[in-house]
Amino acid sequence: MSRQILKADLFGVITLDTERAVIERDARAARWWTSALARILARREARALRALKGVAGVPDLRAYGGGLLVRSFIPGEAMHRARPRDPRYFAQALTLVRALHRHSVVHNDLAKEPNWLVTPGGQPALVDFQLATVSGRRGRWFRMLAHDDLRHLLKHKRTYCRERLTARERRILASPSPLARAWMSTAKPVYRFVTRRVFRWADREGAGDRTL
Repeated sequence: MSRQILKADLFGVITLDTERAVIERDARAARWWTSALARILARREARALRALKGVAGVPDLRAYGGGLLVRSFIPGEAMHRARPRDPRYFAQALTLVRALHRHSVVHNDLAKEPNWLVTPGGQPALVDFQLATVSGRRGRWFRMLAHDDLRHLLKHKRTYCRERLTARERRILASPSPLARAWMSTAKPVYRFVTRRVFRWADREGAGDRTL
């Protein structure tokens, strides 16, 4: 069979089409009470992928409309499975994050290791842009979000390649943005309750398409 269901949950169905080498995220299959949110998330991902067209390490948007998003398949293994320890991986990952920001996109979900891939050639790639922000103005809000993108990458470097952290990177790790501090103290407990008690998944769960 050329089609394989990777994930089916309250937000729809995610399918791998091996013949076409694409991932399909179908928000039309979401439950009625999560349908609106599922479509919003799919729309955010489509907008981010359009803005990042041609950036290496990011899926290509093949089609989007009516709640169905089709993107290219990127072979690779999720970070928490591959456990990259080569400093070159993290140097290239930094280049990738900076490329996102140059295109006025912040990922907003780089803390999750399943969103980071290690390709067969050992290069980084990113998936799951549902929470991404595309900003026409790179003002203070954008800079804070971009700073936290970088901090989340450096947290992974600290986990897998701690000895190669520079003094500047350690300072960045020690300086979360005001948004990050507010999130940790107010919104994150609510997020954890909703995702773990209501939707019944944790950050590394339900990550079928994030491993591809």
